[in-house]
Amino acid sequence: MMRTVIADDEAPARQKLERWIAKQSDMAVVGSAEDGLSAAQCIEQCRPDVAFLDVQMPTLSGLQVAAQLEPSNAPLIVFVTAFDEHAVKAFDLNAVDYLLKPYDLDRFTRTVERVRKRLHAHESGATAVAMGRARASVCERLLVPDRERLQLIDVASIEWLEADDNYVHVHTSSRSYLLRRTLQDLLSQLGEQRFVRIHKSTAVNLSCIGSLAPLFKGDCEIHLHNGRILRLSRRYREALFACMRTRGIPHPNPPRYT
Repeated sequence: MMRTVIADDEAPARQKLERWIAKQSDMAVVGSAEDGLSAAQCIEQCRPDVAFLDVQMPTLSGLQVAAQLEPSNAPLIVFVTAFDEHAVKAFDLNAVDYLLKPYDLDRFTRTVERVRKRLHAHESGATAVAMGRARASVCERLLVPDRERLQLIDVASIEWLEADDNYVHVHTSSRSYLLRRTLQDLLSQLGEQRFVRIHKSTAVNLSCIGSLAPLFKGDCEIHLHNGRILRLSRRYREALFACMRTRGIPHPNPPRYT
């Protein structure tokens, strides 16, 4: 049985999908939502096999929801919208299909067949969604767990990231959040021109760097504006400086090496 989640801010659109899914012998609706944040929470709680996501919803768009899903547990995605200009982005995210409103039963049936084939081919949800890492734009808000719920935080408020196996500690000026993601996966989402890896387990927001102090054998100390000190490994030094030059950020107290 294919467990299905529906997310659309229009009740008639949700009801239409619910009716047609109910006619499929191998599908069942296990959750529905009327905005992007609720959709993300529903997917997290219900662990569906497939999610029908409206592209334009309050709080988060369907594209943003798909891009923030945890790769190891991501469902297959079908985007639903009245605006065909979103089709390219949808397929950049490697969606299984794209339903353009108003779609009919025949078009819906073809979509369901595509979903069945994808599931029968044993392709993972992570492959199906592909997390949109090649998309041109990066997110401005990040979905993070906060006790028993999810909330959105501004990416600009994130000062540094700390990897812990398959988790990442997201440090902001006020508190930290723990995400079940790899550091590289999160950097791809946040934008590697804004957040730069400075150690195999650490990345920093370029705008939060206050000064640099050289250490032994080419390493550096990075002093953030908030007073925290991070270690810059020699291996990542040139990449950091290159990103700073690209962004037009002068090296504060640039270190010299002999």
